[in-house]
Amino acid sequence: MSLVDVVIPTCCRRDFTREAVESVLGSTFADFTLTVVEDGSDDFADIAQGIRDPRFRYFRLPQNRGPSAARNAGAAAGSSPYIAFLDSDDLWKIDKLKKQIAFLQEHPTCRWVHTNEIWIKNGTEIKQRKEHAKHGGDFIRRSLERCLIAVSSVVMERSLFESTGGFAESFRVAEDYEYWIRILPENPVCFLAEPLAIKRGGHPGQLSQTPAIDRQRVLALHRLYRNRRNDPEFALLADVTNEMKKKTGYLLAGAQKNAPHRVAEYQNWLNLFRTFRT
Repeated sequence: MSLVDVVIPTCCRRDFTREAVESVLGSTFADFTLTVVEDGSDDFADIAQGIRDPRFRYFRLPQNRGPSAARNAGAAAGSSPYIAFLDSDDLWKIDKLKKQIAFLQEHPTCRWVHTNEIWIKNGTEIKQRKEHAKHGGDFIRRSLERCLIAVSSVVMERSLFESTGGFAESFRVAEDYEYWIRILPENPVCFLAEPLAIKRGGHPGQLSQTPAIDRQRVLALHRLYRNRRNDPEFALLADVTNEMKKKTGYLLAGAQKNAPHRVAEYQNWLNLFRTFRT
């Protein structure tokens, strides 16, 4: 058994995935198993057959089920005490795993850790805005507004991943946002300020640019509200409700301009959230 299971979900990203795999196999930390899960496509199969590294394994889901299901399947295929995730269009710095595992072992109360990242768009590094600034600890209120933890930067204890249920497979986009706001209230995340992951954007098929992502974030907030509304220990119901109303207001304004078939639905959502009940 290796110390870390690294999981890369992929679908129709042959060249990106090859580069992501190479960035992992070239790591200065060697005690890992790398699993590539192809989500319904088969364009990486021939490359996978040519990889002779004993730490590498590959399997294919027969139908496309989305990144949550692919990540969960990859995690379930392993048994290492730590799990790390890498999106197929991203890359790791050569010493990412080494530094994160050393940090986790030096801080036994820390169950998961994320890092800063470099953003590349169309081959050029871009500056991140202040509102995207990352840190550690309990920053759930900031996380309700936007996703502040990059999947490709996370290493976590397997026991934490399994006890919190993994990624919600009903979410095909904003699945990372849904998972982080679900687990952050009881599980503050640790942070390494060094940028150890590289996020590549500007290409077709980038899920974070999916038009439905704001809608899915509202559904994630509503799910959190439903699950925690009767929990006296959960002190964020007002914050969650306010964020649902704000995001739905944006959706409604956008629908009035570009998607009139959604106007009635979003108005009903807004009316519902204004009552503080489900």
